[in-house]
Amino acid sequence: MKERADYNEFIQRLKKSEDEIRVKSTEKRHSKGYRTARENLLDLVDEGSFLEFGQFAVAAQRSRRDIDDLLIETNADGVITGFCSINKDISEKFKADAVAIVYDYSVLAGTQGLFHHQKLDRIIDKAKKYKLPIVIYTEGGGGRPGDVDVLTQIAGMHIPTFANWAALDGECIRIAISNGYCFAGNAALFGASDIRIATKNANIGMAGPAMIEGGGLGNYSPDDIGKVDDHISSGVVDLIADDEKHATYLAKKILGYFQGFISDYKKQDQQLLKNILPEDRRYSYEVRDIIKLVSDVDSFIELKVDYGKSLITGFIRIEGKPLGLVASDCKFLGGAVDSESAEKAADFYELCNSHNLPMLALVDSPGFMVGPASEKDGAVRRMSKLFKASATFQNSLVAVFLRKGYGLGAQAIVGGSLHKPTYTCAWPSGEFGGMGIEGAVKLGFKKELEAVEDKDEREELYNKLVNKMYDAGKAIEAASFLEIDAVIDPADTRSTILNALR
Repeated sequence: MKERADYNEFIQRLKKSEDEIRVKSTEKRHSKGYRTARENLLDLVDEGSFLEFGQFAVAAQRSRRDIDDLLIETNADGVITGFCSINKDISEKFKADAVAIVYDYSVLAGTQGLFHHQKLDRIIDKAKKYKLPIVIYTEGGGGRPGDVDVLTQIAGMHIPTFANWAALDGECIRIAISNGYCFAGNAALFGASDIRIATKNANIGMAGPAMIEGGGLGNYSPDDIGKVDDHISSGVVDLIADDEKHATYLAKKILGYFQGFISDYKKQDQQLLKNILPEDRRYSYEVRDIIKLVSDVDSFIELKVDYGKSLITGFIRIEGKPLGLVASDCKFLGGAVDSESAEKAADFYELCNSHNLPMLALVDSPGFMVGPASEKDGAVRRMSKLFKASATFQNSLVAVFLRKGYGLGAQAIVGGSLHKPTYTCAWPSGEFGGMGIEGAVKLGFKKELEAVEDKDEREELYNKLVNKMYDAGKAIEAASFLEIDAVIDPADTRSTILNALR
């Protein structure tokens, strides 16, 4: 059969999008240990599911460059966009529907041009209309000054992309991956995403070297701007990946929690929870061991590990059901809620609330972090944010007090009140009070203690008062006054959570 000329032209144009044709740029990516945009895409989406938008676009530079050059060097105008499915093998089919956006750094350093923005705006509009989750790879250098074909704008500040992307908040879950250099407009998209994943060699900044130099702020290498270690400690990055392959794996796993229930899961021996806490209430322990026992095997994934360390945030599954998790870590500040951890937990509550994920709170906290240094850190504003986010949480919330539940800090973790959760329970090791027992004794019995001159006798009285208040605040006593709903066998934690969620 004779091949039609128009069909042949179509096939030849398609081939110019392929990595095999774009040999030079492909080799350059591989030489750095990076993947091409289409290699990332193929790893992300389910096979055969990608429906591409704007594949034949090129940079708006026809008046200064040859079209054949543009087809190869500015393919798709530097960004691949389209509908797809992700995780179809583990999710219900309709819940696997998604949008993929993959920046192509091999095209003009992943910069944002006229048709590039038009492609973004169109796919963002479709994602919003159909409430589709989005995975975006944001590597790129920001705005592009070289699109000389554009004659209808001066500054280009009426471009709606950034407003459209930000307006997806609460509508579509956005998971961003940053590898290599991510500056200016690309960084704005990364920063405004719900879950932010960066590779170890990522540099992310709201301005790149040219903009910094243009602002008279000095000359910097891109490697010196927005180092990933700084973003880990500041809470910008949620997860660190080894490379693009690992980042893609993490993105798919995170997306899975928002896609719903899975039927394939394993659990560990729940009897191990009975003796997991040290008998001495003054000793710390590894709460992540408890999290891993309560949740399905290999289902726990933690966000912002090195930021706001006294509260852990992340995702788990219990019998395949996805949940958000907030847990006290008594190894940091004794589990006290400081400004960083409060803000981190508040943001997480808001995320789970927007996307209908139930929440589990595992609490062991002496309350809010106090003192002049804490107030200088914005404690009043930032800690109050946790009250607002947890109190307005509309989904099921199950609170399990492992040990300490003191003061406003413990209340804030569970919605502002012990009666806010769907169900509030404690292990037999639970203890409650308006403030830490030791501090309450020192404050409430100050005169009595000062009246005892002998040091040993004063210590004896102090310990007696502490033990008395501890007995009064035991979980069993709190349950008898209906401050909490129940005291449970630690081995029943998993089943209790499931029953409460039902």
